[in-house]
Amino acid sequence: MKYRKLGNSGLKVSEIGLGSWLTYGTATEAQTAQECIHKAYELGINFFDSANAYNNGEAEKVMGDALKAYTRNSYVLATKVFFPMGKGPNDRGLSRKHIMEQCEASLKRLGTDYIDLYQCHRFDSDTPVEETLRALDDLTAQGKVLYTGISEWTAVQIKDAAATGNRLGLRPLISNQPIYNMFERYIEQDVIQACEQEGLGQVVFSPLAQGVLTGKYKPGQAIPSDSRAANDKTNGVINSYLREDVLQVAAKLEQLASSIGASLSQFALAWVLRQPNVSSAIIGSSRPGQVEENVKAIDIELTDELLAQTEAILAEVKHFAPMR
Repeated sequence: MKYRKLGNSGLKVSEIGLGSWLTYGTATEAQTAQECIHKAYELGINFFDSANAYNNGEAEKVMGDALKAYTRNSYVLATKVFFPMGKGPNDRGLSRKHIMEQCEASLKRLGTDYIDLYQCHRFDSDTPVEETLRALDDLTAQGKVLYTGISEWTAVQIKDAAATGNRLGLRPLISNQPIYNMFERYIEQDVIQACEQEGLGQVVFSPLAQGVLTGKYKPGQAIPSDSRAANDKTNGVINSYLREDVLQVAAKLEQLASSIGASLSQFALAWVLRQPNVSSAIIGSSRPGQVEENVKAIDIELTDELLAQTEAILAEVKHFAPMR
């Protein structure tokens, strides 16, 4: 495994991370999820990401149980706060009340005394940024959180938060967790630049575009019955990728990957990791073999010629409007 610093911090995370969205505690049985986590750790992955909202806390429990097999200082455990965890008006968002209460709840579910990286799952327009940042800073001062980050904030929101934190003398945010893959590249416009200026590194999710960049979905063919698209009816995100032009492009990319002896998923992950501001690409996994295959992406070097060929193929998708 290879490791990169997370933003301007001294924290080092594996180039491939393991996440638990739409898998652990839901579609994947607990035993299989534990096998995936153990395989990831065995292969050198030290970055494990979850969120309180993933299956209403069940994903945190599964991940916490699996990681108990290892010494606590040997891995980096990340989780998030923002989405509703109850029906009350204060059971959501980034208010001080919700952050403090949900941090305690996540610690209990994860079975740990501290969270390495605590992230704001989205931006909360109902709460002053100062209130959110002070709450995060207090959790860090208490030792319950070591580092803090955000997810899917705009460049303007990132710059504003950094300026507010600097003015108040608070500990800086060190990470941003956006969606980033060959089809969803909005962070290249201004988010990466803002993060580089403010010392944040990217820990990106959905680098394989919900499985479309694994080659399992073929143009002109029925959706495989054992796939996520066929079995998770609540996941509307994947439908935005299941267009004929997108699948045609994925098929061409698979051929390009094959020309260098790589799978499409390995090629797609290497493409994401070509960005120096990306600290880790977070994969999901429903079986240990997927983890084993995907970590090989760290050894793939993409030449300028390959990148140019990739861009030419991706240009065939004229407009991509994701469902978020």
